[in-house]
Parts: sequence; C-alpha cells; structure tokens
Amino acid sequence: MAKEYDIVIIGGGPAGLSAGLYAARARRSTLIIEKNVTGGQIALTAEIENYPGIDTINGFDLGQAMQKQAEKYGAEMAYTNVTSIEPQEGRHVIHTEEGDFLAKALIITAGADYNKLDIPGEERLTGYGVSYCATCDAAFFKDMEVAVVGCGDAALDEGLFVTRYASKVDVIHRRDQLRASAVLQERAFANKKMKFVWDTVVESIDGEKEVESLHTRNLKTGEVKDLPVSAVFIFIGQTPNSSFLDGLVKMDKGGHIIVNEWMETNVPGIFAAGDVRNNSARQVVTSAGDGATAAIRADHYISEISA
Repeated sequence: MAKEYDIVIIGGGPAGLSAGLYAARARRSTLIIEKNVTGGQIALTAEIENYPGIDTINGFDLGQAMQKQAEKYGAEMAYTNVTSIEPQEGRHVIHTEEGDFLAKALIITAGADYNKLDIPGEERLTGYGVSYCATCDAAFFKDMEVAVVGCGDAALDEGLFVTRYASKVDVIHRRDQLRASAVLQERAFANKKMKFVWDTVVESIDGEKEVESLHTRNLKTGEVKDLPVSAVFIFIGQTPNSSFLDGLVKMDKGGHIIVNEWMETNVPGIFAAGDVRNNSARQVVTSAGDGATAAIRADHYISEISA
C-alpha cells in the first residue's frame, strides 16, 4: 500500500533539501525523492565560496549537511526515479520505480542537466577546471587564460563575466557566426580580453588533475591544435528534468515549469522550485530560497484544503 505524506519533494538538490527542511520544521510529514546523489549539481562542484555565511565548502559536503539538517527535523529520503504523477482529488500519486507515494502537496525540484560536449576528459575534470557556471567558478581563475564553448546569449553573457577575472577568454564556436543577441555580440567583440575561435570543435579536455589544455579541430581546414587553458566554461544549453510530468503543468518552450512568485504551478497543490522552473537564477542560494518559498506556500495550501 502506498505511503502517504503531507508534502513530497521530487529532487534532492539545494531547492529540494531547503524545501524539505522548511516542510519538516512546519511539522508536515515530508519525503524527498532523489534519483542520483544528494545535492544535485552541487555534488559535482569541488568548491563553493558564494553561499552566504560559509567561506568555502565542497559541494558534496554542503549537500550532505543540508540533508542532515532536513532529516534532523523529520524529513525522509527515498532514492528512486519518478516515472509519472497522477493527480487525484485532494492529493497526488507519485509513481516511482520503487513503488507509489501519496502527497497532499507536491514540490518539484528536479533541477536541470547542463548539456554536455560528451568528449574525453569532460566528466573526469568537472569541478577541476570544467565548469558550467561562470558566476560560481570564474573567480578561481583570476589572471589565467580560459575558454568558453558556446554561441548563444548564455555563452556570451557568462563569458563576459569571466573576463572580470581571466586574463584572456577564447570563445570557441563550431560555426563562423554567433546566435547571441546583437547587444551581447557588440559587447563581446568590444571586449579586448575576448578572442573568437571560429569553425572549431573541442575534441578532448586534457590534464592530469586539472584542466591544462583543449584539443581542438578546425572543421573547415581540418587543422588540429592544443589550446593551453586553465579552465573551460561550457554553455551549450540546459535540459530541465521535467519530462516525467508529461504535460501535467504548464511549461515554457524549453521545458521549464512556469510558476508565480509563490512557486505555484497552474495545478493546485503542485509547486516547482530551483533550476526546473522558468527564470531561475541557477544559483545555490536562490534555489534554496525557492525551496523555502515553495514549502511555506505548500504548508499554507494544506491548511487551506484541510479547513
């Protein structure tokens, strides 16, 4: 028989763990479902130094600390994959590979996965020079030469941020023109620290313990080069983990869940927070804030339907 909770949270990253803490402290029976490793994307981050009140911390350790704090107040963890959601009157059925759970309120904090190059060295050196977040990691590479892979708004926006720290930023793109907005292109071309490497792909990321160089190939000439860099920032899109919802809630064209300022979706009793929602800042601290907001509103929702 399916176990029922007041609040079920799908996703064990900063948003989900923060929601779990607030829900449990509100004395709501709370379950956090995580399919991989507690902490989500931050578990792959070697060092976090922009979380308020903490000078620096390993991302995996921060995730573990968040989990321990939520569990201290009674939140439970389940490690399985959610396959679908079935709304019923006054509650929701969460179908997983390990069985079903029932929830009066559901908070979706499933996050988003950065699109990868899928090349040798990328996974091994993630957190050691391979980054998908300039705001998080650019400061570690002050006065060093780095690279950015991508051609859209995110690539140029984040690349321009990197120039505040790096001595040189090579922007690598497989074609000979960018897709970013005209304003961002103007800023990028005017920035003396940004250089553009056209018609080129990265075939491997090389280095023993940290990024040392990129093995590149020019698609037009076939020329192969090793580009010495201390880091590579990859911005080729992001895929929100929302496919299991199968149209249950409103989403934007990219699959991000549309919410209001209280993290409410268009379906009563279903909330979304963190990177899976639209217009997320994609930072640990903002995701944690989203999760707290969603849990507070979910608590109020349960009180309202129970009155």
